[in-house]
Order: sequence, then structure tokens, then C-alpha cells
Amino acid sequence: MNGMLTILVLLPLAGFLLNGLLGRRLGPAFVNVVGIGLPTLAFLTALWAWRTLEAGGGAPIIETVFTWAVIGEYVFEVSFYLDRLSAVMALIVTGVGALIHLYSIGYMKGDESYARYFAYLNLFLFFMLLLVLGRSLLVLFVGWEGVGLASYLLIGFWFQDVAKARAGRKAFITNRVGDAGFLLGMFLIFTAVGTLEMDLINEAFAGGLIPVGIATAAGILLFIGATGKSAQIPLHVWLPDAMAGPTPVSALIHAATMVTAGVYLIARLSGVYLEAPAASTLIAVIGVLTAFLAATIALVQTDIKKVLAYSTISQLGFMFLALGVGAYGVAVFHLFTHAFFKAALFLGAGSVIHALKGEQDIRRMGGLARRIPWTFATFLIATAAIAGLPPLAGFFSKDEILWFALASGQGGAVWLWALGSLTALLTALYMFRLLWLVFLGTSRMEPETERHVHESPISMTGVLVVLAVFSVVAGWFALPHYLEPLLPLPELQPERAGLHMAQIIFAVMLALLGLLAASWLYREGGKPADLLWQNLQRLHRVLLGRYFVDELYDRGLQRPWRWVSDRVFLRLGDRVLLDGSLHGLAALARRGAEMFGRIQSGSLHWYAWMTLFGIAAVLIWVWRYV
Repeated sequence: MNGMLTILVLLPLAGFLLNGLLGRRLGPAFVNVVGIGLPTLAFLTALWAWRTLEAGGGAPIIETVFTWAVIGEYVFEVSFYLDRLSAVMALIVTGVGALIHLYSIGYMKGDESYARYFAYLNLFLFFMLLLVLGRSLLVLFVGWEGVGLASYLLIGFWFQDVAKARAGRKAFITNRVGDAGFLLGMFLIFTAVGTLEMDLINEAFAGGLIPVGIATAAGILLFIGATGKSAQIPLHVWLPDAMAGPTPVSALIHAATMVTAGVYLIARLSGVYLEAPAASTLIAVIGVLTAFLAATIALVQTDIKKVLAYSTISQLGFMFLALGVGAYGVAVFHLFTHAFFKAALFLGAGSVIHALKGEQDIRRMGGLARRIPWTFATFLIATAAIAGLPPLAGFFSKDEILWFALASGQGGAVWLWALGSLTALLTALYMFRLLWLVFLGTSRMEPETERHVHESPISMTGVLVVLAVFSVVAGWFALPHYLEPLLPLPELQPERAGLHMAQIIFAVMLALLGLLAASWLYREGGKPADLLWQNLQRLHRVLLGRYFVDELYDRGLQRPWRWVSDRVFLRLGDRVLLDGSLHGLAALARRGAEMFGRIQSGSLHWYAWMTLFGIAAVLIWVWRYV
């Protein structure tokens, strides 16, 4: 149906406008109807669009909304493009988004900016749909920047707290660094191909008409943009601080949708990366290093949301590892399963925080399994899923990533698989550590906090149950094969093609080993782990310092630029050159006025003498030159 995709995109925008303009005046009931109703309608529209797509045999649906600009022979249109990849993304965005909107009713109840919160969430959904449904890089970039804006607004939602406002600003600025690379890559592609429509870009590069050097440069520049949005090293520093926003925001933006935009971008432009093996290798290396380093940091975090934040960075690294070895469909598969179990984990953390009146330090928890059983059960399922235990969702997608990291004919290598497998072990360890310290063992809560522990309302626990169910069954969908007409799986290296079953068994053993290690180290409130870290104090200090990347940025970038800004731009440029020149001109005019003011003294004798001097000067000039 013509206009179907346009309706899908505009529904959450309508929610933003209605709640932004009328929500505070008409009250929470109106906010709930609009804020949850329109995202739900958007999800139903996305289902309708997907069914229409499949009824047409999977042929892409294209809707041109309007012509944006005509510059010479180039026409730039705002068009929407639905194929199986963008349909999967739209269903994730609207489906998980609608559930998180519903969860927010209980979590944000009583907040004085309730209407503004739902308006911002709806605005985010609008920009995210614009990103995943845009046919051209130009439309995608509008959505890309839009989700950055919405992220800034939601991270700093409680902006009265200076630390939270700074976290929003940090996320915004860090992403702008990556976006500079995105823009340069987009300009390079347009120069080489003459279009920004992504399906035509893939065709041009797949046709072998574009030099490898251009494909490599464009691929790296676009990956820089993806590095910022998807929090890969060295632009990962914003995401842990983004936990300053409300917990549902963390679930929606920083786990299920926005941070996966970089993964979607590279999968969408797989035709470019298939012609740029050097860029793909870089993506695989950055991905596996990010996954490993973030997992090691998560081992020592004590804030429940920070553990999950570094877990998100690590899981995104797994996705980029898959992209780098040409397994684009597998990367999207892990994106799909991750959306459910990570949203369940973040919202489960929100339920814990809600039960403990804002407490986030896992050292002051314990024994909550009996007090909040629904939250515990769903958190347990999601933890087992991310750890890779069968038959849960994470087992299937993570196993596929490790398999192609080893056996892919497009860059698979033993060291990528080995480091990825070690990271999978660490994932099971830090996630079961979190489960143990929060829910099991004896209580370490403050007496005042413990007296008020209560299960969350049905609007929150009901969403957790739905996400837990999908954390089980999402891996049962053969998503890589569903996407294979768009994103072909790479050929396998012949000598490793028969090792898949051994890889599966090994992956399960790693997950179980992580579970056993966590149960031993974190019994009795974590005393065995404390003794272990006492013998590894230097490593513990490095991990607690998060490898001191923020400090490196401060000393290597912020302080030098602050010095340049103060000494060069402020003192020399502003005060000496700008202010100095303007003040100098003013002083010159003032002195000139003072000098001429002395001439205009009102004395007739002085005027007579000046007239005589003038006549004498004229006569001398006439006598000399005429």
C-alpha cells in the first residue's frame, strides 16, 4: 500500500508533537494513551509492512515522499526502502520500543517531567525509523543525527544534576567526532558513484567499477562513524556515562536500538565492504579488541548499570567481529537476539533499582531472589542467554559469530576465534557475578532499604516476562538464512569446515565454566574474589580505572586544547587581535577627536593665526609648483 512506510515513520513523530505540546496540560492519562498507543500502532504497521513485503516475494518496497533538492543533474529524494534487513530493524525498533514505553509507566510514575520524557522517547523512535528505513545515506544521516540529539536529551533528562548533564554532553560530543568520518565517507562515495541511494551504491561497488582504494577509504571513514555510534574503541567512552539517564532509556537507546545503528550501517553497505578487505580486517580487529577489553572492565564494576553498559560495548564488539569476517547476516542475528536479552537485563536492573529506592551499588544488595521473584526469574533467563547457554537466544547467535571468526574465508583467523572465545568466557563470568551479588547469597542491604523492598508493578514485570520469553526463543529463528538473499554468508575455509560441532561443544563448556567460576568466586558475598584481586592489585587498579582512557583523553586532548583555547584563541586571538584592534581603532579615533577638538577652541585669535598659516602654505605651494 502506498504511504504505508510514511505512516510508520510519522506515528512516533505525532506522539512527540502531541505529548510535547499538550501532555503536561492534559495529564498522565493522555500521555500514556499517546506515548504507548502510537508506538504500538507503529509496531503493528511494521508487521503489516513486513507481511506485505513477504507477500511480494521479498522484493523491496520503495516509497518516495518528496524531492528534497535538485542540484544540476542530481536529484535528492526523501525515500523509504523496505527489504528484509530494514524490516527486521523496524520490527526491533518498534517492538522493543513499545515494550519499553509500557515499562516506563511504572518506572517514571510521579516524575514532574513525565510528558517530556515520553515526548523524547517518541522523538527517538521517529529518528530511529528514519535511520533504518531511509533509502539514501542522506536520509539515514538525518536519522543518525536525530538519534544523537534524542540520546543527548534523554541521557541528560534530569539535567538539574550537573553530572547527568555532563554525561549527555559527553555522549553528544563523542558522537560528533565519529560523525565527521561518516560525512567524509558519504562525500567520497557520492564523488565516486554519483548517488547516495544505498541499493545503487552496493550495485556500483559489486560491479567492480570502483577502485579498491576508494572502497577501502570510504569503508574506513564510514566505520569511524559506526565506531562513535556503536561505542567501539577508542570512541566507546561515552556509553558507560550514558547510564546517567533513566534506566528505560538505557534499555532502549544504549542496548536495543541506537548503538546498533553502526552495525546496521555496515551491513546495509556490505557491497562496499566486500570490495574493501583491508577495511573489513580493521573492523574485525577493532571489534574483537573492544569485546575483550570491555568484558575485562565489566568484571570489576560495582554499579549494576555500568556492568551492563560495558557488557553492551562487548556484545557490540562481537557484532563487529562478525561484520569484519563477512558474516553480515550473523551480525544482524546477534543484534536481534541481543535486543531482547539486553533490554530484559537493563529493565531488570531498573526493577532492582526501583525496589531498592534508587540503590545501584551491587555491593549493597544480595538475597533479592526471594523478595522480587519475577525480576529474578527474568534476569536469570536473560543472564543465561547472554552467557551463551543452550537453548537460549544468545547461544545460537554468539556461536555463529565464533564459528565464522574461525572458519570464514573472508578473514577468519585462529587468533580472532581464540580472543572471542576468551571474551565469551568472561561474559559468562561477569554476568553470573552480577546475578550472584544482586540476587543470591545473604543480604548486604542497608536496614532501611531492606524494609522497603518490593516487587515492581505489573506494567514493569509484565514487560520483563515478554522479553524473557523472547530471550529464549529469538535464537530459534534462522535469521542469517532469512537474510541470505541480501547478505550472503561467506564461504568457509576447507580445512576448518568440519570443526563446527567441536566449536559448539567448546562454546557451551566456556559458558558453564564461567558459571562455575562465578559461583565459586562470589559465594559469601564475594570474599574469594576479593582475596584474588588482592593478589592482582595492579591489574585490579587498571580495570577499575577502565584502562585510563578518559584520563588519556584529558591529558592528550582536553588539557592541550584548553591551553590553546586560553592562551592562543582567548588571550592572543580574542583579547589581542580582535579586542586589541577594535580598541586600538577606538583609541585612534578618540585621540584624533581630541586633536581636532583643540583646533575648534572658539578663540578668534587662534582662528586668525590658522588662517594666516593656511594662506602662507598656499602661497608657498603656488610659488613652488605652479
